[in-house]
Amino acid sequence: MLAYKSVILSKLLIMKYSLQNLILEIHNKEDKILSQSKRLIDEAYEMTLYLQDLLFSVKKLITEEGFKNDTEEIHFFRTIKPQILGKLIYYNKVYRIETTCPVSNGKMYYSFFSTQLAILKRDYSEHLCNSDFYRYYRSGRTDRDETYFRRGNINYHDGLNSIVFEIDPTYSTFFDYKVARIISNELLYSYLLTKISPDENPDVILQNSESTKDIFWTDSKNALIELVYALYASGAIS
Repeated sequence: MLAYKSVILSKLLIMKYSLQNLILEIHNKEDKILSQSKRLIDEAYEMTLYLQDLLFSVKKLITEEGFKNDTEEIHFFRTIKPQILGKLIYYNKVYRIETTCPVSNGKMYYSFFSTQLAILKRDYSEHLCNSDFYRYYRSGRTDRDETYFRRGNINYHDGLNSIVFEIDPTYSTFFDYKVARIISNELLYSYLLTKISPDENPDVILQNSESTKDIFWTDSKNALIELVYALYASGAIS
């Protein structure tokens, strides 16, 4: 594990806080896991561990090297850290959802994922879309970045979410967490839509669950032909 974290840290030193390189690194890890044809639960779990280690390694790098200037600090907390944390929140949620899913298909399956989607929409409405910060971030504004994405500027008079008391003030501005939540919610939305309507929403990370893996006929061709004729004769198919 120590050697693994050392490799991650070395890559981060090369990245120099480059968002493009960081996203590429995460995508490469996702592709590698997907190519191993594991269960969706296992894929989500492995990505959770990877991103947790990555977040820890980034924290170590920041603690040891700090930031060269305010611009670098703002860039890190607005764009770099939320990409890691957002994906981490997403994969951890996917793991939790997949491990509590009651069945693999049918009405209960559809009802379960429809409920999860309703919960996500409610969370979005209550905690994200109606906030001033959400509108600020979505509009692409930068005039308040000094306040939102520099450490030590948390204003408790704003009545912030209680999670603010649990964060490490040396490694968070609180609003980097808000950006991460926006990123994770968008990913979860696509994931849940794919679960409910896979034909209409085919593109989502980690979509090759057991229910979508290839199915092969293992008997003879004649046996398959006889089965088709039997189904046709019974009126089951036309």
